[in-house]
Amino acid sequence: MEFSSKLLENAVNEMSQLPGIGKRTALRLVLHLLRQPGQQTALLAESLQKMREEINFCKSCHNISDTQLCEICANPNRNEKIVCVVEDVRDVMAIENTSQYKGHYHVLGGKISPMDGIGPGELTIQSLVEKVKEGTVEELIFALSSTMEGDTTNFYIFKQIEEYDITTTTIARGISVGDELEYADEVTLGRSILHRVPFENSLKN
Repeated sequence: MEFSSKLLENAVNEMSQLPGIGKRTALRLVLHLLRQPGQQTALLAESLQKMREEINFCKSCHNISDTQLCEICANPNRNEKIVCVVEDVRDVMAIENTSQYKGHYHVLGGKISPMDGIGPGELTIQSLVEKVKEGTVEELIFALSSTMEGDTTNFYIFKQIEEYDITTTTIARGISVGDELEYADEVTLGRSILHRVPFENSLKN
């Protein structure tokens, strides 16, 4: 792809680093920004810079937040005795959109995947185990995607906490095996949360 401007080329190259954005799409987006008022482009750049510099991760659940404690963890109407274990913030958003869950979350930041060099130490599993040790959690809901990596992560966490007096459940398999949680429709996901099953039962399937 030939560019008439080095500045344009640099902008396209940076834009194409985003997931799912190829060079042609990046060029279309950059040219769109060029046609917009300068102030609008400046606001976009400022919001991205501000997000990168000032965004926090909740000290309790590791969800993305503007403050040290996210709105969910800080909400006194949420049930802190039930914790839903998810891979990342997109899964929190997906479950929240169902309006079926009123507990807390724990964001792992990924799944155990030796092929990708991701082990338990790269995730927030230890802080989850510490949370269970404190004795305030009565139920853990495993809501990871039903993939090999997701099942491996679920099992690893289960083995870490099985000695403690805590109920472990997993979302009902209304979510197709191999599907990512964030792509499930809200009705199916909501029913999976409501009709969750004991985690031990899922090990027998």
